[in-house]
Amino acid sequence: MSLQAKPVTRLDRVVIRFAGDSGDGMQLTGDRFTSETASFGNDLSTLPNFPAEIRAPAGTLPGVSSFQLHFADHDILTPGDTPDVLVAMNPAALKANIGDLPRGAEIIVNTDEFTKRAMQKVGYQQSPLEDGSLDGYRLHPVPLTTLTVEALKEFDLSRKEAERSKNMFALGLLSWMYHRPTEGTERFLRTKFAKKPEIMKANLAAFHAGWNFGETTEDFAVSYEVAPAASAFPTGTYRNISGNLALSYGLITASRQADLPLFLGSYPITPASDILHELSRHKNFGVRTFQAEDEIAGIGAALGAAFGGSLAVTTTSGPGVALKSETIGLAVSLELPLLVIDIQRGGPSTGLPTKTEQADLLQAMFGRNGEAPVPIVAPRTPADCFDAALEAARIALTYRTPVMLLSDGYLANGSEPWRIPELDELPDLTVQFAQGPNHTLDDGTEVFWPYKRDPHTLARPWAVPGTPGLEHRIGGIEKQDGTGNISYDPANHDFMVRTRQAKIDGIDVPDIEVDDPHEARTLVLGWGSTYGPITAAVRRLRAAGESIAQAHLRHLNPFPKNLGAVLGRYEHVVVPEMNLGQLSGLLRARYLTDIRSFTQVNGMPFKEEQLADALEATIHDH
Repeated sequence: MSLQAKPVTRLDRVVIRFAGDSGDGMQLTGDRFTSETASFGNDLSTLPNFPAEIRAPAGTLPGVSSFQLHFADHDILTPGDTPDVLVAMNPAALKANIGDLPRGAEIIVNTDEFTKRAMQKVGYQQSPLEDGSLDGYRLHPVPLTTLTVEALKEFDLSRKEAERSKNMFALGLLSWMYHRPTEGTERFLRTKFAKKPEIMKANLAAFHAGWNFGETTEDFAVSYEVAPAASAFPTGTYRNISGNLALSYGLITASRQADLPLFLGSYPITPASDILHELSRHKNFGVRTFQAEDEIAGIGAALGAAFGGSLAVTTTSGPGVALKSETIGLAVSLELPLLVIDIQRGGPSTGLPTKTEQADLLQAMFGRNGEAPVPIVAPRTPADCFDAALEAARIALTYRTPVMLLSDGYLANGSEPWRIPELDELPDLTVQFAQGPNHTLDDGTEVFWPYKRDPHTLARPWAVPGTPGLEHRIGGIEKQDGTGNISYDPANHDFMVRTRQAKIDGIDVPDIEVDDPHEARTLVLGWGSTYGPITAAVRRLRAAGESIAQAHLRHLNPFPKNLGAVLGRYEHVVVPEMNLGQLSGLLRARYLTDIRSFTQVNGMPFKEEQLADALEATIHDH
């Protein structure tokens, strides 16, 4: 065995997918590799993909959990269409993922798991490692389990306990292959297992054994290097961040900028639960979290907190929005600020809890009884969830209205580098509460009218309970304009319905910006998490000499005021969505424009090549 330094191949980008059983620690492995990649300075994008069951049946195709990471020396937008490297911990992981690999890709397999029983469980009659079916790939058979157990024989662990560290062995091997830093993972393991020193030392030993195996074995003749992407980022301090974490930080920042306590009333639901977990850690910032007994109690408590003067939030996914709809309507009637955060997932009903979808747009727009308009904001990347939270808070506090924020599972669990903003870059969200009388009666008496509106925003006063003289009726029955008393008057109801709609229609949102350097005939318009795949596809088409324009919506209700004019400039408008064309239908109805809908509902984000092919076909459609 030669111990000479191995050659290093320089690459501009790599896509790696870790795959194994739900209990193999693939999400942790991918997360650690991502963290070290972020600290190295690469641009990156991730796609965690896991079953809905806490522990799916071991060794089966439905039980496969994977984590895909795309990292590069330049700015990137998606987690990659196809992996360059697959780490398969068992036959099920290989079979579930082999169809996504291009010929020539590297496959690292844990040969210890390729037993006859394990292979038969997923339909392999012969070993794919021996039958020639993988001849078109660069196959690296590695007895990961055996090597891990051997590396840990000095520790007082059972074989089963030692085997659990095989993901750290794999992480060490991949860290060597791609010259990843190791200090962060070592620090993480020391912290995570601080109260279990033997387990901590074993995981560190497995990690180092994987690194040393790569360095000394002849099976891996080359290592790879992907340089930092320094030129891709504006100057600043960066960290890796997931969408749910960015949302959590955005909510805390909004509460500080508004000088209001933050209250979260929530019921755990995939994929929104991480926000509840994260916010519960920040009581030092005046955050109060309430894990309610159900979805209805969660939003009811949040609306009560809004009435009491807090920046109030409730988090959920599509099934929870259905349960919260009555209270959202109450918030519309009460005209109180409330953030309703919907991390969309595959539906209907329980649907696909751990898979992504954009199918709640019409529910957010219309899913309440009566005329109950609600503003809708959608982030476009994991890091953008921070800014979207600030924008949703701005609208809710300024216009005294519930606001829907539509993220999704792809953004929530995915991650990318985020530039930490400077304090002077943050918006001023300061709120003025009502302090006293605001209306003079004909006889000169000064009184407080809880529904007397700001002439510019049409927002009603926000009166904190307990403030002397500001008592008023609260409830869902229609209010009389100005006084807030109960009113069944038809003309008053007509006026209040139209006024609430006018308030939403009049929300100040920025014009939509169009990226159109070549005066194209075709526009691709997206919203939410389709931003990355759309932008990557547009780049590919322009590099091939095609002319195409791109625009992306953050505000879905109200639409930007210039949107109709923008749509009218183009011969073709294509709207890709992870639903059956919900935004397309809204745009056709509102602007009478022939929108071309391009959709998928398979629980996965669009691929760059898939969108590029569809857009190219539209460009050349005469």
